[in-house]
Amino acid sequence: MVIDLQAVICPTGHPAFASRVPDASVEDWQAVLDLVEARGWKCQYSEGETVLPVPQAETVLSRPADAECADLRVWPVADVLAIFRFHDDEVIDFDVDLRELQGQERLDVFCGFLREIGRRLGEPVLMDPEGDDGRPVLGFDVEADRVVLLAEPLVM
Repeated sequence: MVIDLQAVICPTGHPAFASRVPDASVEDWQAVLDLVEARGWKCQYSEGETVLPVPQAETVLSRPADAECADLRVWPVADVLAIFRFHDDEVIDFDVDLRELQGQERLDVFCGFLREIGRRLGEPVLMDPEGDDGRPVLGFDVEADRVVLLAEPLVM
């Protein structure tokens, strides 16, 4: 897939993108954790500054609301990082820095990552410019079984 992500980013040019799987469940979160393990992607789970073994989804999602922020850093390849945030069991939410997706090879890796998550869950995976939730620009389309552009490029 050849996409100029610079042409679809928000007008502020913010480099971070929030990716999400809406209408998720604890079982969907566990499927993502299982996928990370099955694919052998490098990962690091932490609560606050403390690095810990990756727990079961049910364990991390049932932590008290005032517990330190839990996240899972996943590297599908060395220079592409997705940071999953365990805020809510109803939305699988992860961030990626657009600057890490420069070049077609890295974009292809990231699109493959979105596709693997979407296929495993049988759900769309949407990518919004950070701070502009609800306006996805890219995502895995379940029916098409591929990552597609969801917004027209911005005209500056």
